[in-house]
Parts: sequence; structure tokens; C-alpha cells
Amino acid sequence: MPKNSKVVKRELDDEVIESVKDLLSNEDSTDDAFKKSELMVDDQEEKDVDVEEGSDVEDERPAWNSKLQYILAQVGFSVGLGNVWRFPYLCQKNGGGAYLVPYLVLLLIIGIPLFFLELAVGQRIRRGSIGVWNYISPKLGGIGFASCVVCFFVALYYNVIIGWSLFYFSQSFQHPLPWDQCPLVKNTSHTFVEPECEKSSATTYYWYREALNISSSLSESGGLNWKMTLCLLAAWVMVCLAMIKGIQSSGKIMYFSSLFPYVVLLCFLIRGLLLNGSLDGIRHMFTPKLEIMLEPKVWREAATQVFFALGLGFGGVIAFSSYNKRDNNCHFDGVLVSFINFFTSVLATLVVFAVLGFKANLINEKCVIQNSEKILKLLKIGNLSQDMIPHHINFSSITAEDYNLVYDIIQKVKEEEFDSLGLKSCKIEDELDKAVQGTGLAFIAFTEAMTHFPASPFWSVMFFLMLVNLGLGSMFGTIEGIITPIVDTFKVRKEILAVICCLVAFFIGLIFVQRSGNYFVTMFDDYSATLPLLVVVILENIAITRIYGIDKFMEDLKDMLGFSPSQYYYYMWKYVSPLVLLCLLVASIVQMGLSPPGYYAWIED
Repeated sequence: MPKNSKVVKRELDDEVIESVKDLLSNEDSTDDAFKKSELMVDDQEEKDVDVEEGSDVEDERPAWNSKLQYILAQVGFSVGLGNVWRFPYLCQKNGGGAYLVPYLVLLLIIGIPLFFLELAVGQRIRRGSIGVWNYISPKLGGIGFASCVVCFFVALYYNVIIGWSLFYFSQSFQHPLPWDQCPLVKNTSHTFVEPECEKSSATTYYWYREALNISSSLSESGGLNWKMTLCLLAAWVMVCLAMIKGIQSSGKIMYFSSLFPYVVLLCFLIRGLLLNGSLDGIRHMFTPKLEIMLEPKVWREAATQVFFALGLGFGGVIAFSSYNKRDNNCHFDGVLVSFINFFTSVLATLVVFAVLGFKANLINEKCVIQNSEKILKLLKIGNLSQDMIPHHINFSSITAEDYNLVYDIIQKVKEEEFDSLGLKSCKIEDELDKAVQGTGLAFIAFTEAMTHFPASPFWSVMFFLMLVNLGLGSMFGTIEGIITPIVDTFKVRKEILAVICCLVAFFIGLIFVQRSGNYFVTMFDDYSATLPLLVVVILENIAITRIYGIDKFMEDLKDMLGFSPSQYYYYMWKYVSPLVLLCLLVASIVQMGLSPPGYYAWIED
């Protein structure tokens, strides 16, 4: 591993307030100088946490093999499942292409500045989240502990989603796919379609009944689902093996886990664009609804997505950055990773709506056929007159446009009795307006669309392998956000801590692989991280700008980067970002108050 070069000691003037640079590089500072420092760290604590430039601790700290490995690690952590199934949903729900405007504005206001701040702090002090804030002031160590706790909560249920993806991946090596058709039930007299499946759909039934075998409520545990228990165990074994040597093991895996999803997304985009109806989906997706963009809710959801997309507050960003050389250009890294994250979200949105456009087109074709048959029956029994139907209409090969023309005519002529006719409007836009996110998108909607692909098992294998890799990349950063601070603070062996952490998380995570486990995942996803992470990042911002001093921090950045960062960051960190974060915190609390905790349950009947 490359070692960090020593820097020349600088003499301290009595009137000069020590910066973090001085604390790191000056080995001969007197007690009086430490007492004058605004960091207010006492002698004993300083001995525990100070990392001298030439010390053995500094030399022994692992480092990234290359800049590319580090960038891939940060990309793998920030680009996760939310880019594939959360961003497209928010884009569709909040004005289509118009949603990109508030997202980009908030990325510039809170995303990039706060991401840069975490990168800079980790790289400068070369500690995990506990050590970093404890170094600035012993009273701030709780920020790092809070990050670790939130990371642990998120890891508990996030790895369950990887387990679900592993299950679907293992089931994709069959033709036809097991969720392609509803199962048949045989009795002594005849064979019939499973009633529960007939009331929903083949993919929905497979997800809730075959995969999760879900119970009807949170209070009805139903015991462990052994298939998902084994998948969860496999997921934790993969994470443990990758993390057991820290970045020396996980860093190498990043070359595959971070790059493979892009290969799959590009393959899906090319395949999706060749499908009938894909352009309808993309056109619908990016048609801007400017009036929606002005609603406060859109800005709140965009800010929340920016916040979580970059992994702010988790400690993973700080942990990964702490293994860098101190002269690394972390400003370039922050901007690069932020925009890679954004463009990945846009790419995933293109893929999702190309495929959903194809699916909507299939559903629309079935709708046209079924309702055309109803019209023919109504014509035969005399409820409708043949004079209503334009002469060019041929019901044996009717298009969606012709059907909607006939539908509009009948609706106008038979206005009073139209509802009793039982006809439905068949518009592809109506199907595309049905917003789907999360597991509903990945394991139901997208999965159903893939059953209609030629060579559907191949695409299913690729899709779920991509989900596994996206999940693992984020898990590596999340677990690093737990392990690195604890190793730095308590000097325990990383291998032992990684194994213990994964074992404890697996056993606690068994709550998520009960038959009612999906409800617990939903509740944890909605309530375990949002408020705590907002508070953590607000405190991080205050710690740098108010307690340590924004002017001193800007001087440290100049010394570390070799150039002065733009004053834009000065004003963002000192005024704008804290205000926006505080507004987001208040809005999130109000939102939780207005919509009490709840979940959607699968009722078999």
C-alpha cells in the first residue's frame, strides 16, 4: 500500500489559532498552544486521537490501491437501489422532466456542498465518523455514534432486499419463468386457476405468496420463511467476506459491483428501445408538467432524494475518504461522484419507462380487444346502433386510436346510460400514470414486463444480478460506516468486528424474514433513518461552520488541496445549506404528523 508523505513542520505563532493542519502536522506543540486552540482538546484526549504525520499509526493506515478504486467505491456506495426504483417514481409523480429542475437546484445547494464537506473532513483527519467529530471537539463524538446506529438500522433491512434479489436471481434459470403464469390447482373433478392469483396477477401472486408467503398483518408473524432466511444468510456471508479485510478486500470487489450495473442498464436501454411502446413510456416520462413543479411537496421530495442518494450522514463517505492521501483533490471527487449519481438516476429512469411503456402497450392492446368484443355484443343485442360506428372501423383489427374514437362517440350519444354499458377507456397514458416504486416496481411491474421479452430468463438473470450488485455496493459503504469508526476509536481487530457485526445483524434481521417481514421492512424504510440522518447532517454542518470555524476550515482546504475552494461553498455551508436542511427537517416532521404510520397489507381473500 502507498504511504502518505510527511510534510514540513510549521512554527506556530502565539497569536495564530491552530487549524486541523497544525494539529496533524506539528509533533512538538506545547501544552500552552493546545490550550489556546479553539478545538479545546485536553492533553490526554489529544494523545488518544491525534494522528501525527510521521507516526506509526499514520503509516499503518490502509490506503486505496488507486484513485479509480476509490471513485468506484464512492460511486458504488452512493448509487444504490434507490436510483433504480425511487428516482423514476419521483420523476413520474412530480412533473416528469420538470422534476429534474428542483432536483438539480437542490443538488447544487445541499448535495454537492455537504458531500464535499464530508469528503474533506474524512480525508483531512483520516478517521471514521466517531474519530472525526471527537477530534474537532470531544463533545461532538455523539454525532459519529449516531451515524453508526443509523447505519446499523439501515443495514438490517437493506440486506433483506439483497436476499430477495438473490432468491429471484436463483429462480430465473428456468423457462418459462415461474412467475409467468398463474399456477393451476387440481382436485378430483377438474383443474382451475389458483383463485388468489386470478384476483391479482401472476407476478403479484408469486411475489406475495410464493416468495414472501406473506401474512395478513404485522401482528401475525407466521414464523420464519426458510427460503428467505437462507437468502438472507447468503447475503450476510457475501457482505462479511467482502468486508473482513476492509478496503483491501472490498476495494477489489468494487471493480465488478460498481461497473456491472452500468453494463446491464445500457443493455436494458438498448433492448427496451427496440420494444413496441417504449418511446411512449419515455415520452410520457419526460413530458414536463410545469404546474406541479411549483408545489412545495415536490421540492421536499427532491431534497430528500438528493440527501439519501449521496449517502450523507451515514459515515460511509467519511470512512472511505479517510483512506485517501491528504493532498487528494476531494473537491473534484465530490463533484464527479455527485453527477455520476445524477446521470445514473436519469439512465435508470430511461430504462424503467422504456420497459414500462412496453408493458403499458401490452395491457392497452388487451384492453382494446376486450372492450371491442363488448361493443360487438352490444351491437348484436341492439343496445348500440350500427350508425354510431364510423365506416372505416374494423373490429377484427382495431387500433387503440380507432377504439378511443368509438369510445368517445358512444360516451356522447349514450351519455345517460353509458356507465351501465361497462366500457373502459383504453389509453396508454392512464396505465403509465399508475405510479409504482420500491419492491412493487422491481419484483412485480418490471418482472412482469420481462416475461414478455424474448429470452426472458436471460434478462431476468441480468436484472436481479444487477440489483444484487447495486445493493452490495451500498452495503459495503454502510458497513464501512460502522466498522471504521469503531476500529479507529476502540482499536479492535477489523476481522473480528466484521464477523461479529454481520452475525448480530443476521440474527436481528430474522425479524424481516418472518412471513410478516415485508411489513417490518416497509416500516423501517419509512421511519428508521430519515429524521436521524437529517439531524446528524445538520449537526455536522454546525460543527464545522460554528464550532470549528468556517474560516479556519477554508484555510485547511486551501492547504490540503493546494488552491482555495470557491467562496460559493463558504456561503452554502455557513448560510444556505443549514437553512435548507432545517426546513427539510421541519417539513419531514410535519409530513409524519399528517400521515400516521401505516402499511399496505396483502389480504388473501
